[in-house]
Amino acid sequence: MKILFIGDVVGKKGQAALKEFLPELKQTHRPQVTIINGENISDGKGISEKLYKWLLTMGANVVTLGNHAWDNYEIYQFIEKAQCLVRPINLPKGTPGQGITYLKVNQQKLAVINVLGSVFMNACIEPFTYLPEIIEEVRKETPFIFIDFHAEATSEKQALGYLLDGKVSAIVGTHTHVQTNDARILPKGTAYQTDVGMTGTLDSVIGFNHQQVVQKFSTHLPMRLEQSETNELLLSGCVIELDNQTGSALSIEPIYMTNQKRFKTRKYRHV
Repeated sequence: MKILFIGDVVGKKGQAALKEFLPELKQTHRPQVTIINGENISDGKGISEKLYKWLLTMGANVVTLGNHAWDNYEIYQFIEKAQCLVRPINLPKGTPGQGITYLKVNQQKLAVINVLGSVFMNACIEPFTYLPEIIEEVRKETPFIFIDFHAEATSEKQALGYLLDGKVSAIVGTHTHVQTNDARILPKGTAYQTDVGMTGTLDSVIGFNHQQVVQKFSTHLPMRLEQSETNELLLSGCVIELDNQTGSALSIEPIYMTNQKRFKTRKYRHV
């Protein structure tokens, strides 16, 4: 099973980057499943029903979210009927939407889970004691388990990776918007990358106007940040290949593409 995962899509430029690069990626890698993090697709924060459906027409099988899931109030009007939309699973009982979805892939079933980190983030149910029991239940259904861990702290992401190593197929990070150079297969067979990065513009600070961000840090004054409007598009993500029998990861290949240079970093295979 081959999975293509695209990191945080930021606003209109993120949408433009998807249009530019996604067809080429699908043709090159021919993934059976495409998962896109869409929590920033609506003007840099949140998601609308129109954009959720647009992501599906672009070829997404599942759309994951994060801490900005609720920033566009419209989500409350459609999240319950959005079967391919996954919000963080570790939120209080009664939170609208679903934290996990199952997708049939040929003869297999893939579970896609969205998890929110607890360090430097909004309050959520702490994942380290909450997730293992959930994973055990999911494994009764399928060993093919993909986790989008939407978290701030690199140490928290690495620690959860080792906690779930061998119990899930892949755990990849989102939220920081900066791709990390540590994609690998963990000792017990789980594909891991601390953060896959974002999809938007390269000449920006995490997708936003870099001059405004510099001014905000320099003056310490509150400022409404605007999305970057520069033309160098960026798409970040990864391709993960799983063993069709065991669900363990065979390889993970980070993707980093711009419309000036198309390049990918090294593919990491399980030894």
